[in-house]
Amino acid sequence: MPTPLFLQKRIETLKKEYDRLKIGKLSLLKIIDEAEIPESVYNSNAIENSTLTLKETEKILLEMEISKNVSLREVFEAKNLARVMEYIQGKIAEELSKETILLFHQMLIGNIDEKIAGRLRKKGEYVRVGSFIAPPPEHIERMIEEALIEYSSDQSTYFADKVAKFHLQFETIHPFNDGNGRIGRVIINYQLYRFGFPGIIIRDKEKTDYYSSFIEFRDDKKTQIMERLISLALMEALHKRIAYLKGSKIIEATEYAIKTGKPAPVVLNAAKRQTVPAFREKGIWKIGIR
Repeated sequence: MPTPLFLQKRIETLKKEYDRLKIGKLSLLKIIDEAEIPESVYNSNAIENSTLTLKETEKILLEMEISKNVSLREVFEAKNLARVMEYIQGKIAEELSKETILLFHQMLIGNIDEKIAGRLRKKGEYVRVGSFIAPPPEHIERMIEEALIEYSSDQSTYFADKVAKFHLQFETIHPFNDGNGRIGRVIINYQLYRFGFPGIIIRDKEKTDYYSSFIEFRDDKKTQIMERLISLALMEALHKRIAYLKGSKIIEATEYAIKTGKPAPVVLNAAKRQTVPAFREKGIWKIGIR
């Protein structure tokens, strides 16, 4: 089922406002993108069961001293993922390709496991996610190429639905021995950047719905859960940037509830549904007011 028309129209309206406001303020957008990287890295790694906290992730990326209990692997995972995220922000001229995906993987897994970095699974290398066993290595290259061709040739499907389906296909193929989820989420943002949108954060708190989307796709070939996750995350990213581009005063949603005389649970629920212009910073819902 495609993204409902009313959501498409809301995203279109936000995109027009975003495009209008960002003129002459690209430096501000760059600052917002850079400030968001630790939160994005933290959430993407947390989905993969990293033990790092957001504060520890921030310290690692700022080269600050951290607890001796943090493993060296998790330090490299945070630094490498941040490097990939920074890299794609300025490298969107080219259509997504197998070579681009392999480069992302090399950057992510390099210094962690050079034997598997930057290459697809080879003969005899099988992986599973829970009870799901990914396709055999012999089929990976063909399946990736088919997914890329389908994505690039489809000119009629709503862009967010195209991105959602490709992500579901990519994660189902699971082409790498390690790093599939993180690379898949990097690709989502690479694709959104190419459409002129900001990147999104799929959050660890949404992991249940996120994983449910793969079950829905593998069992029933449906894409509705992932489409909604991406559409709501995209509206949140646009609301955040519009608030900053307008120079709004940023307050917590709970304070907004007091100011407007609405119960906090009602406002927070509206924030989750993106029926108010709310966004999260370090996991806290906020709203820009004038």
